[in-house]
Amino acid sequence: MIDEDAIGDRFRALAGELDERRRRLWAGAEALSHGRGGLAAVVRATGISHVTVARGMREIEAGETLEPGRVRRRGGGRKALTETDPTLLADLEKLIGDEARGDPESPLRWTAKSVRALASALGEQGHEIHFTSIAKHLRALGYSMQANRKTTEGASHPDRDLQFRYINAKVAAALDSGDPAISVDTKKKELVGDFKNAGQEWRPKGDPIPVRTHDFRDKKLGKVNPYGVFDIASNEGWVSVGIDADTAEFAVASIRSWWQHLGSGRYPEAETLTITADCGGSNGNRLRLWKVQLQRLADETGLEISVCHFPPGTSKWNKIEHRLFSFIARNWRGKPLVSRQAIVSLIGATTSTAGLKVYAQLDEGAYKRGVKVSDSELAAVDLTRDDFHPEWNYVIKPHRY
Repeated sequence: MIDEDAIGDRFRALAGELDERRRRLWAGAEALSHGRGGLAAVVRATGISHVTVARGMREIEAGETLEPGRVRRRGGGRKALTETDPTLLADLEKLIGDEARGDPESPLRWTAKSVRALASALGEQGHEIHFTSIAKHLRALGYSMQANRKTTEGASHPDRDLQFRYINAKVAAALDSGDPAISVDTKKKELVGDFKNAGQEWRPKGDPIPVRTHDFRDKKLGKVNPYGVFDIASNEGWVSVGIDADTAEFAVASIRSWWQHLGSGRYPEAETLTITADCGGSNGNRLRLWKVQLQRLADETGLEISVCHFPPGTSKWNKIEHRLFSFIARNWRGKPLVSRQAIVSLIGATTSTAGLKVYAQLDEGAYKRGVKVSDSELAAVDLTRDDFHPEWNYVIKPHRY
């Protein structure tokens, strides 16, 4: 009597190591070794089809050989779908094309182009294909999974590049004379608390940091406004972590803190401070309070303050974005910003291979929103506008009393 359990045990021990042809030959050899009834016993014990076992027996008896590296004779095996269904690829490419989304005649209409949706749409057209095969055929057509990429800038100012060159010339002149040139901006506001922070970090397997399921602002901890000052010459950053409103007064207070803690020591002989800033936010070129506060800073320090704003929509060209803020975001990726002090510590621990150093300080000051600046206060600012785009480029001189 044939021991089918033993046949099954031998097959399971070898199955993971056998390709299609070796599995077929093994089954044929096993069946032949048991004589009459061997074929049926192998089929019952292994689940291999009767046709496959019988074919293996014939190949062994005939001593058939194949070309090296092949498991079937040329032309063997199931025909490819593209052969049995010649219009499959063309119909798939019509569905995946850009014109499909929103086209009222398209089977997908506004449906996302997932492999399941594509398989379903092809099925409605009479094609028989499983969704797991869709990805293979899309790759063959030259498609791949793609995310959105931020490259379209929208309308840009006609003098955008000229302003870039103007800023570069101003900064280069300041650095050549040994005067400071800084890039300033407010980083994205951050929730304080055990909230999810994008990114990953190495931790023991299966031990992620638990965080809240919803990003509802903690009434006690609130948010912080990190305002950064990047010293272009020394590759150093200063960040004031504000807990109140992000106003022009706060922005200039952050620049003042940088000057008091770092700038005055770095540039004891400085006569001019060059600032590059965005056109919007707390350091916007139209803000009266920004100019009034810069006048107070100029009076306190004795520095002439030369300001150059980047054109609207070009804030990513401001050096602070890619020389400071990007490294801060990289340093605290995957770490919940559980407290204000943790944020200050994470910012202060930021470095780069280019030698970036960052200093941070919590600013607990209160900054009133909606401060109105009268015409007389604005007129008191000793402001000289440049000839080239005076709305973007100007100098504020200290009052000489």
